[in-house]
Order: sequence, then C-alpha cells, then structure tokens
Amino acid sequence: MIASISGSLQKVEENAVVINVNGIGLRVFVPISVINSVGSVGHHVDLHTSLIVREDSFTLYGFLTEEEKRIFELLKGVSGIGPRLGLAVLNTLSPDLLAGAIQRDEPDVIASVPGVGKKTAQKIVLELKGKLLPVDLPPGLAAISSLDTEIIEAMTTMGFSIVEAQAALQSIPADAPDDIEERLRLALAYFSQ
Repeated sequence: MIASISGSLQKVEENAVVINVNGIGLRVFVPISVINSVGSVGHHVDLHTSLIVREDSFTLYGFLTEEEKRIFELLKGVSGIGPRLGLAVLNTLSPDLLAGAIQRDEPDVIASVPGVGKKTAQKIVLELKGKLLPVDLPPGLAAISSLDTEIIEAMTTMGFSIVEAQAALQSIPADAPDDIEERLRLALAYFSQ
C-alpha cells in the first residue's frame, strides 16, 4: 500500500525515525543501518517501506534499498517470524552473512540474533534456501567464505558483537592470506586503530 516514503527527517529514535511528509510526521521502524546513514534532523530521507496492517495498528518499516526490503519481506514470510524479529535479523546480520548462512545450512549463525532460537533459525534456513542467494545481494557485497564465518564465530566467542565482528572482517585487506590465525589477528587489529 505504501511502497516508499520521502520527506525531511524530523526525529531519530532508538529503532525508528520520524519523517515529515507534507506536515505529517510518520514513524518508520528501521534497521540500525538506516539510523546510521540518515544524517541529522532536517535532512531529506528516501526509504523503501513495508506497511504492516493489524487490527489495532498500521506500522511502517523502512529500508535504504529495495533489496533490504525484499529480504525483510522474505523473513516475514517465514512462519514464526514477525516484522520485529525480521528487523532484528537485519540489525544483527548483514545481507551477505545471512545469505551465506542460509546457503551453507548454518542455522547457528542465524541463532546468534537476539530473540531467534535454534528451531526458528533452522526454519529460516529451510524456508529461505534457494530464495536468498549471494547473487541477489546489492552490488559491492560479496558472500563471505566459511573461513570468514569461523573468524566471526571466534570473535563472538571472545565477546564481540556480530556487527563488530563484521566491521573487523571488512577491514581485512583483500590480499590477506587464507590462514585463519593471520586473518583473525588482522581482524582484531581493527579495534586498535
């Protein structure tokens, strides 16, 4: 019903933004990636949206790209996954990490999302297998290797969040050796910069 929204940023909340569209402030629940990129109050914002209509509410969810919205819609289509949990998955896992976990049948990666248990993670893998492939990812994102998945798992075991581990992983030079110890050392060096 409402496929996109365009207006000026009126307010940034913990998990939502309020966008002024012709004098009407619309609250749009968004992933952290949107909050980090919308800028300050008064900036112009364009979001792709998904409207969830319930008996007692109309709730908008917004995304920077059409692809993020499509991934959200796919997640929402999995039985037991509502819009809030779908947003939590996008807050915790990048599209490439999610696609890789589904493709390699690794529900433990998805189960690391707060609120997603092992059974729900297995259901996501089962129901989205073949629907979300690395080729579907936005330009500039590559699927991660199983070596990189091991590095993320090692870093989360050390107490880093998945988001921090992903950021550190992206800082590893492209020409780095395929040795897990060396790649882990380079990833940890990201935090000493």
